[in-house]
Amino acid sequence: MNRIKEVLKDKGISQTWLAEKMEKSYPTINEYARNKRQPSLEDLYKIADILNVSVSDLLIDNKKELNE
Repeated sequence: MNRIKEVLKDKGISQTWLAEKMEKSYPTINEYARNKRQPSLEDLYKIADILNVSVSDLLIDNKKELNE
């Protein structure tokens, strides 16, 4: 499970924009965002770099942990 959809929403970034930056198709990014398919480790690092977040931000809900 990943948090790509939540991170995109928090940053106000569209899946279409990410698909263009990743040079991937929109359906691929949409499958990542809906957890229908998981990105490779290489793609996960690329997404984190593009979104300027850590890989752990894409995998762990740090906000939720802080509230517990």
